[in-house]
Amino acid sequence: MKGIIGAICGDIIGSTREREGLKSTDFELYPVNSRFTDDTIMTVAIASWILEDRKDLSEKSLIKNLKYFGNNYPSAGYGGLFLNWLEASSPDPYNSWGNGSAMRVSPVAWIGNSLEEVEQLAEKSAKVTHNHPEGIKGAKSVAATIYLAKTGKSKNKIKEYIEEEYHYDLSRDFNRLRKEYSFDASCQGSVPESIMAFLVSDDYESTIRNAISLGGDADTQAAIAGSIASAYWEVPQDIYKPAIDILNDELRNILFKFNDISL
Repeated sequence: MKGIIGAICGDIIGSTREREGLKSTDFELYPVNSRFTDDTIMTVAIASWILEDRKDLSEKSLIKNLKYFGNNYPSAGYGGLFLNWLEASSPDPYNSWGNGSAMRVSPVAWIGNSLEEVEQLAEKSAKVTHNHPEGIKGAKSVAATIYLAKTGKSKNKIKEYIEEEYHYDLSRDFNRLRKEYSFDASCQGSVPESIMAFLVSDDYESTIRNAISLGGDADTQAAIAGSIASAYWEVPQDIYKPAIDILNDELRNILFKFNDISL
């Protein structure tokens, strides 16, 4: 399976590792307390926005979907500023550079017809909350990476584009990064590292293991890395089936409906 399932699996697998500081790739993928978090909820919200408003993809519809899913899944692990945004009757963006814009962006990469369109949609999906330049940059870079991966570009071409266009340093030694890295929920401190986890991996599973082994914001970084890896490789059945089983009917149905229009 390909598509946004990659972000969802990454989130659920990383859900038990957040703030654990794990520095190993050797861990159980789905321990008994695995769950979906805000990364899955917001990814599904973007997919629902696209399903509902595919012709216009208006800001009004986007905000409605983000608020609906955020308020209907209130204990998913949102940040304080986003919780305030959810409660506001007329929510305004709050200049965030947090990685929430990047973890939810993957659906736009599956429905855009060009790299330029995907980057434009990524910016639109981010700026209703994360209107800081780094928040927008994080979303656009992840969406661009997914689009390039799904359209068959090599890892070297992907790396070259992201480094030139977004000025992220993707040439660092990953093993050294793993030793030195610590929790960072900013786009600028977690998105390039998540992209690197994909670039140094051989398949979907190793991407997720590498992302979590950084010992940082595990569920979000695995969601971001997984969203990229599932555009480049298939997600194996033994990895996606447990995740689908953890979702409830509403989230599962949107996932399947989105797959029908995007894959």
